[in-house]
Amino acid sequence: MSCTTVLVGKKASNDNSTMIARTDDGHFDVKKCIVVEPQDQPRKYKSKISHVEIELPDDPMRYTACPSVDPANGIWAATGINAANVGMTATETITSNPRVLAADPLVVYKKAKKRGEKDVPGGIGEEDIVVLVLPYIRSAREGVKRLGMLLEQYGTYECNGIAFNDENEVWWLESIGGHHWIARKLPDDWCAVIPNQFGMDGFDMDDAMGKQKNFMCSKDMKSFIKDNDLDFNQGGKFNPRDIFGSRSDQDHVYNTPRAWYLGRYFAPDSHSWDGEDAEFGPESDNIPWGYVPDRKITAEDVKYALSTHYQGTPYDPYIARDTGKRGIYRSIGINRTGVTTICQIRPDVPDEIKGIEWICFASTTFGAMLPFYTNVPKTPKYLSDVTLDTSTENLYWATRLIGALADPWFANTVQDIDRYQLAVATKGRKIIKDYDSKFMEEKDVTLLLKANDEICAMAKEETITALGKVLAEASIHMKNGYNRADN
Repeated sequence: MSCTTVLVGKKASNDNSTMIARTDDGHFDVKKCIVVEPQDQPRKYKSKISHVEIELPDDPMRYTACPSVDPANGIWAATGINAANVGMTATETITSNPRVLAADPLVVYKKAKKRGEKDVPGGIGEEDIVVLVLPYIRSAREGVKRLGMLLEQYGTYECNGIAFNDENEVWWLESIGGHHWIARKLPDDWCAVIPNQFGMDGFDMDDAMGKQKNFMCSKDMKSFIKDNDLDFNQGGKFNPRDIFGSRSDQDHVYNTPRAWYLGRYFAPDSHSWDGEDAEFGPESDNIPWGYVPDRKITAEDVKYALSTHYQGTPYDPYIARDTGKRGIYRSIGINRTGVTTICQIRPDVPDEIKGIEWICFASTTFGAMLPFYTNVPKTPKYLSDVTLDTSTENLYWATRLIGALADPWFANTVQDIDRYQLAVATKGRKIIKDYDSKFMEEKDVTLLLKANDEICAMAKEETITALGKVLAEASIHMKNGYNRADN
């Protein structure tokens, strides 16, 4: 599934929290945000796509999830934070190359072709990974180890990147072929951007095979590379992106421009991104996976980054003048997005309020992102009570409506959208701030439910107001608008 991921280490954020965020860009997938209690977690899991069956541990934790409303193709839980304050987002579809895929083929479901034969299950994939991992891990590092074990045992039918975070660490894992993987701890003062490509451009194999302080990988990674002649790096360097990733014409239109634009946003002074002498351009293959941002990053910065469409460049699809380059690169904020979340784990607060999940449904360009406490037994109906029928009674459909109406009249509605997004972010953050203080005094977990209800009531009011304004503007500019005075 085509998505964009942003990772933020604790020393790169404004409040020393860790953040992992991703746009879940399916095909207009209808999504909801729920809490899964231990008694609702399956003990035997069966994938809809690959038909693989997996026995699960008997001690799952409560966790939040953003599954598909239509269960026909599986759960697709997407992202969440569990009761141990570990966040996870899965998955970022990434690229590979024929050398890797031939050496370790993807594990694809094979349906029996004739009577007497049996179906052959495939491996695990985006449909399954959050459900198989998040309820059972108590740190980001444990998340890497559990997912790595599952990949080695069952394999996968697709190439994916997965992020984990706890209050101290952010880890990024990328699958390699059917059964192999590597993972890296994000340096605390770094941020990273992954736009549907194999991302990691540095790796310490000795650490991964030894102490595993900052790197991990499948057990036979060294021999896998050697036996299949995969290492063609020059000068003794080890760049996993060159070994396991891709470098295609499609990457230069669909993927690398997103990494370029967010590099331009997060580190505008540390690197040169524009002009003939730029260090990196929108089609550069060597844009760093991660770097120290030029200033501390906030949740609002991450939301903005995941809403962008090349503003301030000739590539913006909404720019009024024809630049000859308008819309040639795939934007980050697109119409197909089902849900976008930021899993934020905060330090220096009680465990009950460490986890904050920021959520935005549908196109991030037009949607607002609201925060909620995750250590709760349920989410408000405005987030969870989503059906396949269009309705203004939930955030998912209301945001879809705003985006569809505003997109063709961007210049006319952008001011209303900006005000809407600012209002929800400001009021949502204020409610969290107030309830943090209340919880510190009263230590009453029911306050968290009250806070989430208050946030959603505010968001509903602001969303309905924004929808009304955008609808009015779109109605004014309908093509069948006439007055007697027009003659």
